[in-house]
Amino acid sequence: MNVVHIIETDRAVEDVGTRLEDAAKTHQFGVINVVDMNAKMKSKGVDFDPRCIIYEVCNPHRAKEVLEHKLEISTALPCRISVYEEAGKTKLATLIPTQVLGLMGGDELLPVAESVQTDIFAMMDKAAGA
Repeated sequence: MNVVHIIETDRAVEDVGTRLEDAAKTHQFGVINVVDMNAKMKSKGVDFDPRCIIYEVCNPHRAKEVLEHKLEISTALPCRISVYEEAGKTKLATLIPTQVLGLMGGDELLPVAESVQTDIFAMMDKAAGA
């Protein structure tokens, strides 16, 4: 079972990140944290390459709905979209919300997960320039 959705683009990591933040707003998601893995690792004395930035995104209304039904899903929130360089390409990757929910036994929340998944995939496509 594939639990990760990955797409690639020729755009630079920073360009994709800017486009992703704009796309998140369009889909009523907020970017609640950005983790620059290169800078974070360097601050700990570790050189890390290639470029990798993780965006934590959330639609608070959908998060509330999910958390009210099954609070342990909080371990998988907020949704994360990683933007990184690999093999000369920029890639965007995220855990597939419907698959993650399935692992946690939250079948009654499948419609919410499907809606979130549709929006996250659309945000990734927009950021990649598709």
